[in-house]
Amino acid sequence: PSTPRHTNRLGSQRSPYLLQHAHNPVDWYPWGQEAFDKAKKENKPIFLSVGYSTCHWCHVMEEESFKNKEIGEILNQNFVCIKVDREERPDVDKVYMAFVQATSGGGGWPMSVWLTPDLKPFVGGTYFPPEDGVHRVGFRTVLLRIAEQWKENKDALLENSQKILEVLLRRSEIRVRGQESPPPSQAVMATCFQQLSSSYDEDYGGFSKSPKFPTPVNLNFLFTYWALHRTTPEGAQALQMALHTLKMMAHGGIHDHIGQGFHRYSTDQHWHVPHFEKMLYDQGQLAATYSRAFQISGDEFFADIAQDILLYVSRDLSDQAGGFYSAEDADSYPTTTSTEKREGAFCVWAAEEIQALLPDPVEGATEGTTLADIFMHHYGVKEMGNVSPMQDPHEELKGKNVLTVRCSPELTAQRFGLELGRVRELLRDGGCRLSTARAQRPRPQRDTKMLTAWNGLMISGFAQAGAALARQEYISRAVQAAAFLHTHLFQPGSGRLLRSCYGGEDSTVEQSTVPIQGFLEDYVFVIQALFDLYEASLEQSWLEWALQLQHMQDKLFWDPEGFAYFSSEAGDPSLLLRLKDDQDGAEPAANSVAVTNLLRAASYSGRTEWVEKAGQILAAFSERLQKIPITLPEMARANALFHHTLKQVVICGDPQGEDTKEMLRCVHSVFSPNKVLVLADGNSSGFLYHHWPFLTGLERKDGKATAYVCSNFSCSLPITSPQELRGMLCL
Repeated sequence: PSTPRHTNRLGSQRSPYLLQHAHNPVDWYPWGQEAFDKAKKENKPIFLSVGYSTCHWCHVMEEESFKNKEIGEILNQNFVCIKVDREERPDVDKVYMAFVQATSGGGGWPMSVWLTPDLKPFVGGTYFPPEDGVHRVGFRTVLLRIAEQWKENKDALLENSQKILEVLLRRSEIRVRGQESPPPSQAVMATCFQQLSSSYDEDYGGFSKSPKFPTPVNLNFLFTYWALHRTTPEGAQALQMALHTLKMMAHGGIHDHIGQGFHRYSTDQHWHVPHFEKMLYDQGQLAATYSRAFQISGDEFFADIAQDILLYVSRDLSDQAGGFYSAEDADSYPTTTSTEKREGAFCVWAAEEIQALLPDPVEGATEGTTLADIFMHHYGVKEMGNVSPMQDPHEELKGKNVLTVRCSPELTAQRFGLELGRVRELLRDGGCRLSTARAQRPRPQRDTKMLTAWNGLMISGFAQAGAALARQEYISRAVQAAAFLHTHLFQPGSGRLLRSCYGGEDSTVEQSTVPIQGFLEDYVFVIQALFDLYEASLEQSWLEWALQLQHMQDKLFWDPEGFAYFSSEAGDPSLLLRLKDDQDGAEPAANSVAVTNLLRAASYSGRTEWVEKAGQILAAFSERLQKIPITLPEMARANALFHHTLKQVVICGDPQGEDTKEMLRCVHSVFSPNKVLVLADGNSSGFLYHHWPFLTGLERKDGKATAYVCSNFSCSLPITSPQELRGMLCL
């Protein structure tokens, strides 16, 4: 029907996820005082449902339960119902996810938690089917049981809830105990490398059998391990593990061979059948990681994949104003007349579709060969579909193919008796035709929410790729996005970041009625992005803003008693716990990146208290880093940089001079994880000369662009040869 039968309070929200539920028969409230007051006044428990717009099982639970009129009535009569977008409010999500994991041994989304009117959790779970099954209790039954327990045994529930909360408080505390110092670098690196090696899949790359996640944090650790152990067998092994994983991912179905970019993760060991949503944070981190792989190996294959990711983001996840959207959904309508969405429908192919699109006979190939034959052979396409029923429990992909590179272009050329260049050309042509055909299909929904933290990760991706691949247009795109953040997600008056804004009608950028203040991860990922952007663009204003934000981060989130940063700021009475993330996952933990940020900030400003803070974070996480560093590979990497001291690479020269540009190209072409780059352009009234007075004493030798490699503000002899500089950076 054109007019929705129900409209609840989510209709006035900006989050695409909340708006998806605005017409459920459930009387949803957004997280806030109105809902809390209603629960207290009516003495009802709260049902809290947390998810995000591209979450497949969130869609399933909505279709099965939240659109069901009878279940809606049970919810409305017995509970105050609150919907939260976890990407908007990671603070709320983390508190209750800690409870669900502690009480059920698992977690995930949709997250379903029942709270007392004062927001203390007493029952929690994830997805529930609507009705009872053989192995699972249905959602309707769970609701009726909890409603009855609340009426009959409320005191016992409240007492139990208080006990659980006390245990959570104790378990979630991360702090320095006594006079701890940062753990030794060698031992932590060796343990982390050993733990990654033992979980590594030698055949297909990656660090588990299935499901398989991209885990850029693991790959970046391995690159740094290699850089610090270049001449050892372990160093060579670390590099091989990282490069092999990146190659296998790029060949697999997790990589969208037609529309570019990477899907969220693979359901199987071979990187073949993915969950099809595409997340901005994956694209940002993977663009940077593939760029590093190119820097290290010189293999153009990795540069091509970095460019493929950035093409996807520029085309499909970019707002006209310069920001980046959050995600693209996995589910879409198979055809314009379909009434039911299917996972992967936009991306998969039946063999006959490809045969119809690529019927051309190929001249010079074995007789009767068509373009479809070559394309299908190369990408593993089968007449009956190439997805195993094990990977497709709901039969959404039956008879369909997920494209995955089954053999090298060389082998494909050999198989059809063609020249290699010709095969590459034919595969490109086939891909273009499929892309044009795919554009006629209904697109998956896009989450046009723009998150500060994820925009930070994407700016780093563009800036690092621009520097490593010598592509100025990528640096310009990073500059445009950073300017967008400054305009739309920064409050100059207070000096604070906001969490999110939204793509509106007619290309406008909208803000929610009550803007959400930035969390620790917003500051950390933006500061990292601004340092990366300075090194790529050498525009000092980005450096100034980074240091400003670092001061604000210290003020809002630092724990002066236990050390390290809290994920959220103090003063929100609706948050039961202030947590510190202790795991590098799909995104690195904010404290992990904060260590490197602090070292870079100290290097650029000369403020030694920031080095001290970096050491205090490492001390707070010392036990975890020594026992299970595989859970914190980014922090293990940062710990190594802390112990090795950053090199300050100073290039004295005219920014427009060809000799200066050659020196800068040399710096950008080398993977050197423990360096910061500075351009001394001779403008002694500038920001850098103010912080680094010793720069005035560094001269251009014989009038040429000259490099100095400094440590703790004491410098090497002048270097005018790019080759000599490369040698210094590789030490």
